[in-house]
Order: sequence, then structure tokens, then C-alpha cells
Amino acid sequence: MHKYLVFFISLALFSCDSKQVYDQYQSLSGYWSKNNTISFTIKEIDTTKKYNLFINVRNNNNYPYQNLFLITNMNFPKGKTITDTLEYEMANPDGSLKGSGFGKLKENKLWYKENISFPEKGEYTFSIRQAMRNREDQNAIDSLAGIIDIGFRIENTN
Repeated sequence: MHKYLVFFISLALFSCDSKQVYDQYQSLSGYWSKNNTISFTIKEIDTTKKYNLFINVRNNNNYPYQNLFLITNMNFPKGKTITDTLEYEMANPDGSLKGSGFGKLKENKLWYKENISFPEKGEYTFSIRQAMRNREDQNAIDSLAGIIDIGFRIENTN
């Protein structure tokens, strides 16, 4: 019942959203494997406009860290790739999770790129993977707990 309530509230909020150009999610099973790269493909987008890009993260109380490190790739139609390493704060100093939502489930709309254009016609692919590590270990955490969904959103700037 709780999942359906969250779905219908989200649907109501997003259906009135005039800035939305693209908004998709991929579900995870409560953890994010270091080998699981999440990808979103944009088939066509207006090359004359500017956009803001966001990564959306839905997590629950099982998320054990204060921050989140991500590695992203933006793949252009003609083969160019831009790679970024990003860090986001996911918890307050007291340990409570940031984000909007009710109860144990939180949603964070994280800035990715601001006021950008897509200069090439064609298909763009955005890929996201988690890059979390424990302080004493250089290897990525095998399974990042508490991550429910990863989303990608494009909005008009106006």
C-alpha cells in the first residue's frame, strides 16, 4: 500500500511539471552493486535550447553514509564522452537523511549539469555508477545498501 501511495503522489506532482523534458527511473533491489552501471538514453532533444540536468536518488534508512560518490559519463552522438566524478551530501550532521519524502523513503534531486545545450543531433547516453569506498580500503564497496531507485531528469531552463 505504501509503494502505491508514493507512486500516486509522485505521479500527481510530475504531471503538473512544465519544466520536465525527460524523467526516468531505474529500480534497484535495495542496494547498488559496484558493477551495476545505470544508463539513460535520450533519443532526440532540441539542440537550440538550454537545459538543467539532475540525478535523482531514492534511498531508505539503510543508507549508511553521509555522502555519495558517483562517476558519470555523458556520451555524445558522434563519440565524444565527458566523465565526471561527483560527490553529494546525503545526510545531515546528526545522521538524519536529507531529501524529501515520508517515513523511511527519501528522494534527492541532485544537480548534475546546469544551463547546457546538446550541440549534436542524435542519441545521447548518460551512465551513472556508484564509486563509494570505505576510508581504509581503496576498492569500491561491493554493494551500497539503501539505494532504491536512480533517476535521470532533464528540465528546460526557462
